[in-house]
Amino acid sequence: MKAKVGIVGGAGYTGGELLRLLLRHPHAEIAFVHSRSSAGAPVHSVHSDLLGETELTFSSVLQPGVDLLFLCVGHGEARKFLGQNEINPSVRIIDLSQDFRLQSKSGIGERSFTYGLPELRRDAIRNAHNIANPGCFATAIQLALLPLAKAGGLGEAFVTGITGSTGAGQGLSATSHFSWRANNIQAYKTLAHQHGGEIGESVESLQPEGFRLHFVPWRGDFPRGIFVSATVDFSGSQQEATDLYRSFYEGHPFTTVSESPIHLKQVVNTNKCVLQPEVVDGKLVVHSAIDNLLKGASGQAVQNFNLMMGLDETAGLLLKPLAF
Repeated sequence: MKAKVGIVGGAGYTGGELLRLLLRHPHAEIAFVHSRSSAGAPVHSVHSDLLGETELTFSSVLQPGVDLLFLCVGHGEARKFLGQNEINPSVRIIDLSQDFRLQSKSGIGERSFTYGLPELRRDAIRNAHNIANPGCFATAIQLALLPLAKAGGLGEAFVTGITGSTGAGQGLSATSHFSWRANNIQAYKTLAHQHGGEIGESVESLQPEGFRLHFVPWRGDFPRGIFVSATVDFSGSQQEATDLYRSFYEGHPFTTVSESPIHLKQVVNTNKCVLQPEVVDGKLVVHSAIDNLLKGASGQAVQNFNLMMGLDETAGLLLKPLAF
């Protein structure tokens, strides 16, 4: 029997990725796709690649009878949406915004949200009724740092990361136009990125003291993907670093440790994270690559859906990388 799901905010990038995944998911049936901006229009009029794939139209109202609701609205809009709409308490929710990620903001009314990073909280996700899906940069950085936190050896981490233009959402801005992005990069939100809080809380759940994050994000001149490099002090050998990471991620199907240099196209169009730990002169540099719209957003949301519903964690997510 398939779980009936609804998507709120289906006209955006993350909503579109959820549609592409769930249309082919063996255990999910899309009951409705909600959009204020595109209500009444065919889904393929916005997501043109879905022409011939579905006859769904965007709805202006929420339809009853769903088992789970995906919220793909903007930051600050999810909390507002739940405050303005009465959702049956039995309906599970996976929220892709940042509204419920921090412990101090994880509740609204009778609902409490569990932070949904499977490599850290898989058992809690299996028993959760509501999930706060992690941020894209937060996912890439946490997966690079958590094995060190578990070992109790994580101090200051100096992190740089570059993201594709889809990370800024579908709305146009001066820095999202092709003419600005092409052949261009820019640092932004230096040492002040909004994902720092959730990264800190996850690290502290494994290592309560001693961690400091210094993160400089970059806008890249490509549409999708995130590549992060995190540098920390490390007294061990290359083999010890590799063994530490492989041991931590053993049994986690979407996180892989490489001994060779990694690159972005290994992960674009997949739900994978590929990590490469390098030991150089007493420093450990961990490179981490994900697709920001999949492992960094909609793919991870489906991974959480699978865990919540007692399904195979990889259901609907065995995707083909671009490769070249």
